[in-house]
Amino acid sequence: MSSPRRTLTLPSWLPVDAYILALVGTVVLAALLPARGMAADVAGGASTGAVALLFFLYGARLSTAEALDGLKHWRLHLTVLACTFLVFPLLGLASKGLVPFVLTPELQAGFLFLCLVPSTIQSSIAFTSIARGNVPAAICAGSFSSLTGIFLTPLLAALLLGSAGGGFSADSLLKIVLQLLVPFLAGQLLRRWVGGFLTRHKKVLGLVDRGSILLVVYTAFSEGMAAGIWSQVTPARLGALLAAEAVLLAVMLALTWYGARRLGFGREDRIAIQFAGSKKSLAAGLPMASVLFGAHASLAVLPLMLFHQMQLMVCAVIAKRRSRDPEPVREPAGTDAGSLSPPAATVTS
Repeated sequence: MSSPRRTLTLPSWLPVDAYILALVGTVVLAALLPARGMAADVAGGASTGAVALLFFLYGARLSTAEALDGLKHWRLHLTVLACTFLVFPLLGLASKGLVPFVLTPELQAGFLFLCLVPSTIQSSIAFTSIARGNVPAAICAGSFSSLTGIFLTPLLAALLLGSAGGGFSADSLLKIVLQLLVPFLAGQLLRRWVGGFLTRHKKVLGLVDRGSILLVVYTAFSEGMAAGIWSQVTPARLGALLAAEAVLLAVMLALTWYGARRLGFGREDRIAIQFAGSKKSLAAGLPMASVLFGAHASLAVLPLMLFHQMQLMVCAVIAKRRSRDPEPVREPAGTDAGSLSPPAATVTS
């Protein structure tokens, strides 16, 4: 009688994101086999088309009616938006003090860029659910952040990054309009006819999303290899970048949790604010960076890629810990009267 097969399992608090592994593999592929010559032109054209497709799908999936309905909890959404597009950018600007002793100018530009991208949707909802927070509020907050970021992130990048991000040149603004805004608006206009199709083929289109982003990453890092910019990233610089991002994440997690309490939000709302207000979207940031940074996109997206995995690991630990909290103790009044109540708490493993 054969003994039962033993399988290797990883700690539940340590999320291993398969997509991050795919991104790392794409970077390695670009380092070993970068696209050059005509292949680079083809990859660049395909990447441009992939970015346009991504934003078309973003527009086609977003329900304007649902977004407007979520405005009932406006104080929570304004708090998340302020964290995402005001506090984060201010901390990113403060990172200029780390140049040149801690970060190179190129890495600092990428660090600032990650502070400008919108919040996540899926992971914010998942962690809020695990922690028994206000899930409907997390859904609306993530949706508002993503919608606002489509318009605000490129403008903030052009304003704050200056020449590193393309500035306010007519060419950069035309790229933003043609590759980001026009496809997004087209998706919104056509949602009435294509929304059902997208819903029925959600899994397949999810693979299209991720495959498109992998193509964007491959093209960006191939251009970086051709330009020789990776000689600037030493192990010491990489370690310094990780340390700076750890401080950034810790500050935002503390600020969103304790700041929300000072503003009078209840436990469920504070959980939604912490997870939606402290994270950054890799899916939205990567295609935007390819448009804004061009040949320098590889170094620009490196801080975002590292921060994305760091936030997943840390927030998974926090969510698990919050899920073991006793039933919420009633806190001082002050939560919005229009607060969206979370559904019955379901703790997933």
